[in-house]
Amino acid sequence: MKELSLNILDIAQNSVKAKADKISVILYETESRLIIRIIDNGCGMKEEFLRNVTNPFTTTRTTRKVGLGIPLFLLAAQQTGGDLTIESKHVDEYPDDHGTVVCAEFDKTHLDFTPLGDVISTVTVLIQGQPDIRWVYEHKTEKGTVSLDTDILKDVLGDVPLDTFEVIVWIGEYLKDQYNEIGYKY
Repeated sequence: MKELSLNILDIAQNSVKAKADKISVILYETESRLIIRIIDNGCGMKEEFLRNVTNPFTTTRTTRKVGLGIPLFLLAAQQTGGDLTIESKHVDEYPDDHGTVVCAEFDKTHLDFTPLGDVISTVTVLIQGQPDIRWVYEHKTEKGTVSLDTDILKDVLGDVPLDTFEVIVWIGEYLKDQYNEIGYKY
């Protein structure tokens, strides 16, 4: 993929398919490192599936027998000297504490580092596509933090749906304003 924000979109869509009702996208960034964590409370993965999830021929898809999202995210991390880890608890074994955490770490100074890209559009697309999910976005940098929690928005908006055009535009502007305030080049 040409930018890591597309990997985030892909992994978050896996969380949606796993029936998560809360998905967090947390980024920690320094001058030389980027860590991306996607955390959900979906159904989780069984141990055997989890062991093979980085294999492109391990997929839950029914339309084709290849799943490249996680393998490509792993490759993007490893080609910078970083790595990807996945922890998951399946609902059958952990009925009260299930879900998945995908964590990728990148060396931003490496020649093969894939840029983060348009993470604002990624966040707004996720919210627009699944407005009933609680989305938590946080990007911690050395200059400051950008954050958004759709539960807070829902409290303020009342009956106005999150996927309303004006709300989606406002969310994008709200995130841009936060990035501008901390002097982050997105």
